[in-house]
Amino acid sequence: MQLARVVGSVVATVKDRALERRTLLLIQPIAPSGAPAGAALVAIDSVGVGAGEEVIFVKGREAAFAFLPDQVVADASIVGKVDSVDLGREGGERASNGARRAPPSRRGERAVKK
Repeated sequence: MQLARVVGSVVATVKDRALERRTLLLIQPIAPSGAPAGAALVAIDSVGVGAGEEVIFVKGREAAFAFLPDQVVADASIVGKVDSVDLGREGGERASNGARRAPPSRRGERAVKK
């Protein structure tokens, strides 16, 4: 699984029958820090996300598993929506939009130590 940001959508009026009624999105792989990491690619959306959102995606044979029992021709599929990324640093997390969130004590949540 890898992280990515949805940067656009793809419209294909002629496509494989198994892709009908499926949303194709253009995603930009990103590093945990939020920086771009590699070339953009087209992925099939299995969770219902939109532009600007951070997602988890899979590539290769596993990409079709998100649509079982349907047999879908897929090389990349979006399988999750990212709420936040914890970089394991003192003082907070990187929020999904790239901004730092306040530490748990300031958000009204209990801090949990691992």
